[in-house]
Amino acid sequence: MHTDHSALPNTVSRIIKERRTVRVFKEDAVSIETLTELLDVAVWAPNHNLREPWRFIVYEGEGRKTFADAMLSTYTPEELAKYGEHRMKEYMNTPLHLLVVLKEDPRQKQWDEDFSAVCCLIQNLQLAAWEQGIGMVWKSNPYMYNPKFRDASGVGVQPGEKIVAVLHIGYPRIIPNAAPRTPARELLTIVNK
Repeated sequence: MHTDHSALPNTVSRIIKERRTVRVFKEDAVSIETLTELLDVAVWAPNHNLREPWRFIVYEGEGRKTFADAMLSTYTPEELAKYGEHRMKEYMNTPLHLLVVLKEDPRQKQWDEDFSAVCCLIQNLQLAAWEQGIGMVWKSNPYMYNPKFRDASGVGVQPGEKIVAVLHIGYPRIIPNAAPRTPARELLTIVNK
């Protein structure tokens, strides 16, 4: 059943329900100023002791080639022959690529808290961007874990840092339909005794 959220006021609930993962973008640029404004909203994510365990690396313009080359450096020769040209074109046509990097804490409890905070930040970013008509897809592909990608990323992701997400960002060319969600009631266990 499709729910029309357009009749709802522009609330957080409405934006949460309307947001979609966008994989196909217009060529229109998303400015660094706009991204910075969105990140300034996103950093209001809850995070224990205000550790702010994040940093960001963005690729725009010709910098997108640095990103694409770093990603393609992780491909086997067979993968490169089969997908390389397509991926290069895809990444050069996406306005921005953003790495969200976690400063890793060696203490497990703090690591868990910090990772959770970074995930909250990413959701904040997605929602703030959607409100401005900007879409993105959150990727966690194998190349993120490959030392070749980390070394070739242009600024170097350091030891003691984890790439939590690669976000491809732009104005949507195609907005997919909503996928159904399981009602929370079906997943809720109530303990009242």
